[in-house]
Amino acid sequence: MKQQTAQVRWEQRLQTPLLSLSLVFAVAYAVQIVTPGAPDWVHKTCQVAEWVVWGAFAVDYVVRLALAPGKWLFVRSHPLDLVAVLLPLVQPLRLLRLVSTLLLVGRRARMAPQITLTTYVGGAVVGLMMFGSLAVLQVERDAPGGNIKTLGDAVWWSFTTMTTVGYGDLSPTTGLGRVLAVGLMISGIALLGVVTANIAAWFISRFERDDAAERRQTALLEALTAEVRELRAEVARLSDTQGTAAVPEAPAPRV
Repeated sequence: MKQQTAQVRWEQRLQTPLLSLSLVFAVAYAVQIVTPGAPDWVHKTCQVAEWVVWGAFAVDYVVRLALAPGKWLFVRSHPLDLVAVLLPLVQPLRLLRLVSTLLLVGRRARMAPQITLTTYVGGAVVGLMMFGSLAVLQVERDAPGGNIKTLGDAVWWSFTTMTTVGYGDLSPTTGLGRVLAVGLMISGIALLGVVTANIAAWFISRFERDDAAERRQTALLEALTAEVRELRAEVARLSDTQGTAAVPEAPAPRV
């Protein structure tokens, strides 16, 4: 029980620092894609920042695993976290670095109340759209016959893909780009569904609280009404008793 408390305390303590590192990762990842012609030192700095963020996520996972009361249960319940930590940051798997940041948002969101959860998931939707835009731009920009050449095209494609509108004016032509499209559609539908479900749950809980308060008020009014009836009955009984006592007895007749 103490280990579980320590695990929760660790996750709460590291929430803000890891979210800040996620922003650093997002900036470093975006700079390399948006500015391909930047000096080498810029790209190297961004790569170092990505490694630092990846190391922070790895340390966080190891510490959480050490503090978990059931090690194997923790591993089985956090498979994507483990995959994000174990996958090396090599060129063929560069896009998988996005998993760490998105998993952090999702893990923190599960710890939050409904309204805060909606805020976290809403942020995850925006982050997923931006990361999806950057990822598809990286893959499709230099592809022969590709039509996603600018960041604006990539953002528009991500937005229409996440909402499953699919106008068809922009579409990936490479295999990896189409895999990204499938992942973006599934993730977008799931995250938007979570937002909708939690907003609905908040309204339902609010209505239930209002109904409970109304039921309590109704019960109180019924109790007060019953007491008033009892008081009226008691007053009427006392009035009848006093009226009977006040009537004088008739004198006995003389013989």
